[in-house]
Amino acid sequence: MAGVEAENDLSREESRMIELRFHGRGGQGAVTSAEILATAAIDEGKFAQAFPSFGPERRGAPVIAFARIDESQIRDRTAIQQPDVVMVLDPTIMKIVKVTTGIKPTGMLVVNTSRGRAAIAELTGFTGKLATVDATAIAMAEIGRAITNMVLLGSLVKAAALVEAGTVEAIIDRRFGPMLGKRNIRAFRRAMEETDLG
Repeated sequence: MAGVEAENDLSREESRMIELRFHGRGGQGAVTSAEILATAAIDEGKFAQAFPSFGPERRGAPVIAFARIDESQIRDRTAIQQPDVVMVLDPTIMKIVKVTTGIKPTGMLVVNTSRGRAAIAELTGFTGKLATVDATAIAMAEIGRAITNMVLLGSLVKAAALVEAGTVEAIIDRRFGPMLGKRNIRAFRRAMEETDLG
């Protein structure tokens, strides 16, 4: 699949590290999202890392994961306090966690929501770059379960173009196998088509 041109292409800014924070609930795949994104960046010759926050995570509890991508070696292993991108896998998280904490003024918020952009801006107070997609509906239709991680990755690839779509799809196929891989790739592609960049 050809690379995706993105209106909000963070990768075309001056060469610098891109830091991402993923908010979800246990079992939704926030950590897997970060790992697949980092693996895609490494496969494309960049430097990257992905890691979860450490705590008493359990299925359904809020979970945070992090990723960094750079053209140079990454030595920083600390939690990301000022992300360039925040990805929200579960919209209910926004009612209990201030997901925009520390986000850079030039940053981007990628949200799983069926609500309009104005509603998200009102809920979060965030007025910067926003990408929205009804990831839950896409996941249910294509995967059969409300696991939104690959859907949100599709939205992120469209919105920020940090890695090539084809690279991510190859990793999804390897990671999930032929049957589940195909479903997740369909969900990933649908998200790229249906993401609203406003």
